[in-house]
Amino acid sequence: MSTLERTRDWLRAHPLALDAALAAGVLVCMVAGSFVDPHGADGTTWGARTPDALSLALMVLGAAALVFRRRAPMKILAATVALSLVELVTGDPRAPVAMCAVVALYTVASATDRPTTWRVGLVTMTVLTAVAMLAGPLPWYAQENLGVFAWTGMAAAAGDAVRSRRAFVHAIKERAERAERTREEEARRRVAEERLRIARDLHDVVAHHIALVNVQAGVASHVMDKRPDQAKEALAHVREASRSALNELRATVGLLRQSGDPEAPTEPAPGLARLDELADTFRNAGLPVEVARADHGIALPAAVDLAAYRVIQEALTNVQKHAGGGAKAEVSVVRVGPNVEVTVLDSGPGQDTAPQEGGGHGLLGMRERVTAIGGSCTAGPRYGGGFRVHAILPVKNRAPVLGDPV
Repeated sequence: MSTLERTRDWLRAHPLALDAALAAGVLVCMVAGSFVDPHGADGTTWGARTPDALSLALMVLGAAALVFRRRAPMKILAATVALSLVELVTGDPRAPVAMCAVVALYTVASATDRPTTWRVGLVTMTVLTAVAMLAGPLPWYAQENLGVFAWTGMAAAAGDAVRSRRAFVHAIKERAERAERTREEEARRRVAEERLRIARDLHDVVAHHIALVNVQAGVASHVMDKRPDQAKEALAHVREASRSALNELRATVGLLRQSGDPEAPTEPAPGLARLDELADTFRNAGLPVEVARADHGIALPAAVDLAAYRVIQEALTNVQKHAGGGAKAEVSVVRVGPNVEVTVLDSGPGQDTAPQEGGGHGLLGMRERVTAIGGSCTAGPRYGGGFRVHAILPVKNRAPVLGDPV
């Protein structure tokens, strides 16, 4: 960093010192200008006159007031205008005390709004110019009087321009910061949605397959000594469920890989095309499952197809875990207008063994998954026993927008 930049940064950090330096510069200019006589015998001359004591005192007071121009702009302007009026009335010849009023007017214009600048600027220009023209030894059309009008007008215009530019730069910075915050919030929202989606997939995969493994392992343990053939069949189902769980876990974890990773899986997500295969896994675990479809074989959007599959998978898993022995499950997929309705019923013993909201994330995950694609999902006990899960999924999956529930 150069010496000039360090000095500039220091002055910005110490505005009072900057104002003191400015006041000293203005005082030097006023004192030097007081020695210039624009009406000498040979035109403008240097050193042809000497300012009197009152003019020197007014110049010193005006410069001293400028040190505090940032703290009270209006009061400093009023004080410098008053000092200038005294000099315009009593000075003969006049000293350029109005220079401090010009600087004070610039400060007011740069620190306030435009209407205030117009009002204060017009009053200052009118008062100083009128007194300069009507009082003192010079005629009203003298160039010093017109100079007062010009300098005060330029000070007000310059201050307003600086204020406008400062406000414009501030607005640009604020808009950029707001855009950055919006991007960060959007990124965090997308990350949260992705984490929630992956968590739902992991829950669905683990809950389904581990429940099947648990059932088949229990069967194998129970019949191992008396029916080894049936135990082998149960263990085969355990091996198949374990392999399926590993494959789906690999596919889900693959979502976390980088796009260019060659090990990332490319297998499509499961959908209703694998509904019969899903039902067979539960049938092999001892749960009778009946499937009825009246969806006319329509092709669903990928998100809707996956959601329907996961709802059925989670509902059947809950039947397997909570409905008890002897329960049966019925699955129906029906096209109703612009929607596809998925219903899973079971004939379990009733509400006492139904899955509870506080006992896990299955029902909550189903509702979140369905709501995320613009559908609805209800789950509750059936009258007379059993449990019912009903999901309405839109065939045309609308694109989610900011603020949608997930």
